[in-house]
Amino acid sequence: MRDKSSSTMTRRGLLQALMASAAAPVFAGAPLVSERPPRARGPVRPPEADALVQKAKLKGEIAFALADAESGEVLEERSSATGIAPASVTKAITALYALDTLGPNHRFQTQVVATGGVRDGVVQGDLVLVGGCDPTTDTRALAALAAGVKNAGIREVKGAFRIYEGPVLSIRSIDPEQLDHVGYSPAVSGIALNFNRVHFEWTRASGDYAVTMDARAGKYRPDVQIARMEVVERRTPIYTYEDRGGRDSWTVARAALGSGGARWLPVRQPGLYAGEVFATLARSHGLVLKTPKLRQGPPTGAVVAAVDSAPLSQVLQAMLKYSNNLTAEMVGLAATYARVGRVDSLAASAAEMNTWAMTTLAMQSPAFVDHSGLGGASRITAQDMVRGLGAVGHASLLRPLLKPVKLLDGEGRPVNDHPVRVEAKTGTLNFVSGLAGYVTSVDGREMVFAIFAADEETRAGISRAERERPPGARTFATRARRLQRELLMRWGEAYVKTAAKL
Repeated sequence: MRDKSSSTMTRRGLLQALMASAAAPVFAGAPLVSERPPRARGPVRPPEADALVQKAKLKGEIAFALADAESGEVLEERSSATGIAPASVTKAITALYALDTLGPNHRFQTQVVATGGVRDGVVQGDLVLVGGCDPTTDTRALAALAAGVKNAGIREVKGAFRIYEGPVLSIRSIDPEQLDHVGYSPAVSGIALNFNRVHFEWTRASGDYAVTMDARAGKYRPDVQIARMEVVERRTPIYTYEDRGGRDSWTVARAALGSGGARWLPVRQPGLYAGEVFATLARSHGLVLKTPKLRQGPPTGAVVAAVDSAPLSQVLQAMLKYSNNLTAEMVGLAATYARVGRVDSLAASAAEMNTWAMTTLAMQSPAFVDHSGLGGASRITAQDMVRGLGAVGHASLLRPLLKPVKLLDGEGRPVNDHPVRVEAKTGTLNFVSGLAGYVTSVDGREMVFAIFAADEETRAGISRAERERPPGARTFATRARRLQRELLMRWGEAYVKTAAKL
């Protein structure tokens, strides 16, 4: 998904530093019960709101709903029963799904297991890297894991080095309709490294290019062979991808490289990628492992080292802030696995979340096809999103994790101290823009809202080659964001506590 934050990597250290304020006591004792659906009492569409919509000059569908957080009364709406692609707003429901299923203090664990026993520091069977659905594992975490194996006294492995990707499904791309090279649609499995992205860097010297592919994080920059890049003489396409014997084989057009640069590319072999990097790190501790190979089932043996993620609440806060698609899919799959076991597709996992949302959040017809919102086939109505976000107990879980939204001053510039306060989740696809969350009026009235805009006709006409930067998409997104903020400012000033008593 082309949210501006999708290229930012959330490291374990960054999670711990940024999320320290979101400690578990925020969630203590919150009742997990569903709320009554918002009751409509003659939904109002004041001319002022219509005027803002007209001023935005957005082609396509515009829908919104605003409800009082305490009573559930619908205060204002437009096309609120129309299903629209939610984009990354989906992640707000995914966060609630994971919190309700796994709990805010849940930690994902990545392990190293020795099979066949250990004698005098020698593993008699295989050494297995075991994925535990942790989306935040980076190279630093694997370095800690390799050090843990050394500290356990392991110095040799008689058998193979294998990777168990974890209990959830493995797929090559979150959304296969996306371009091969976009980092926001990597492979998904129960193991991840650096959000399943590899760092591609190129420098030019003497008319030629030197390229590197590495798994950098912090002070670690191990080169990798699982992903390879070749510079070729052409202008387009800029990138090509091929699975060549279990390796990610890339080419890049020389004409597009300039004097130098770098970008993150998606990894399609997450288990083998993590395995190769772990083997490199283990070698630095004197433990030489064989070429990593995947195994299908979980191993039986002794856990010789393990690393834990931050608490789920912190993982989700980072996910919502940076809108990371892989995190959303992995925590969604983990929640589904905890509820019903392994499923065979993201759509099947999303269907389980849809059922949960109807049962627990009183939503009427959620139609998510994944947990991140990257799949454009998902549909949600504004009134359903308001129901879900306003559910008793769940609102208190989600709101502290959402990112504050800057509103505008009199000259249209974003400000930090606007009297109307908003915490919400954004969502952006090509010609789709959404925002949903909570708004506090100028005198403290609490409300729940959802705003969606989508031009499906124009979106359907985008060629695959144009999907990364289609003409007109940026203008659409800018106008939609402006409309969202103008509606929120209007609501925060018009719907105050005094009005609620009339």
